[in-house]
Amino acid sequence: MPRRPLTAALAFALGLGLGAAPALAAGPQLKGQAPGWYRLQLGDFEITALSDGTLDLAVDKLLQQPVPNTLRALQHAYLGLPLETSVNAYLINTGAKIVLVDTGAAGLFGPTAGRVLANLKASGYAPEQVDEVVITHMHGDHIGGAAAFPNAMLRLDKRDADFWLAPEKVAKSDGAKSTAAIVKAFADTGRFKPFDGSADGVEIVPGVKAFPAYGHTPGHSNYVAESKGQKMMFWGDLMHVAAVQFKEPAVTIQFDTDPKAAAPAREKAYAAAAQGGYYVAVAHVSFPGIGRLRADGKGYDWLPVNYSANR
Repeated sequence: MPRRPLTAALAFALGLGLGAAPALAAGPQLKGQAPGWYRLQLGDFEITALSDGTLDLAVDKLLQQPVPNTLRALQHAYLGLPLETSVNAYLINTGAKIVLVDTGAAGLFGPTAGRVLANLKASGYAPEQVDEVVITHMHGDHIGGAAAFPNAMLRLDKRDADFWLAPEKVAKSDGAKSTAAIVKAFADTGRFKPFDGSADGVEIVPGVKAFPAYGHTPGHSNYVAESKGQKMMFWGDLMHVAAVQFKEPAVTIQFDTDPKAAAPAREKAYAAAAQGGYYVAVAHVSFPGIGRLRADGKGYDWLPVNYSANR
């Protein structure tokens, strides 16, 4: 093309605004995440994982005997310290009853947690719909949000209630006072129904049972949902640090009331889950905290649930 027509064409294009666009200032970074819920089917049951948020834990100081090389294990998993740790709860809709496994921390652990109620609403449920609140154990990040469910029955192992609600313990701790107040509100309205744990399981509603997993606390319980041959076990605080405790199941944590009982309870649950091939839902594994285990030597591989559009 001759030089003059090319120059004229370029000038015409620039005149139409087809040249370089003016630079625009970047918008502010917004932070945050999408509403924290994840849903899957378990036979005829619908399971909804609910994020309560996260807590930063100095797990290098919290993990105990046998002392693991925590930093090395975290680095191997591309993680660091403090470890940002998920707090998860789970909603089971059997078609006849709605059962909430743990309730999150509400306001007990600061602004990064306490989101179960908001995420439950975002997932399409209302707190008034919950029939049963089942508590794995009475630490604040599991029972702290229970007061938000006005029509629910509160269920937990009597051993945990007797231990944490003992007058001498309540007198010594603001956290215990808060927990006692939550339980009292249920008891005053006839909605507190502790159970005696049994190796055969205690039925909460048809298809949902409680099983003892004592050690982390005196009445720490796992819950199991089963429908049409499919099974999911809800572990509570059976374990805390996936990067360490799946490979080294014997490792305990300072939060354990009885480490000598907590470690065998964890090892038993790991072995059963790997052998049975069923789902487990874990309070402190990265959200949604649902997956399966496969034995690998003396430890286990964690296989997170495959994402599904849940059509």
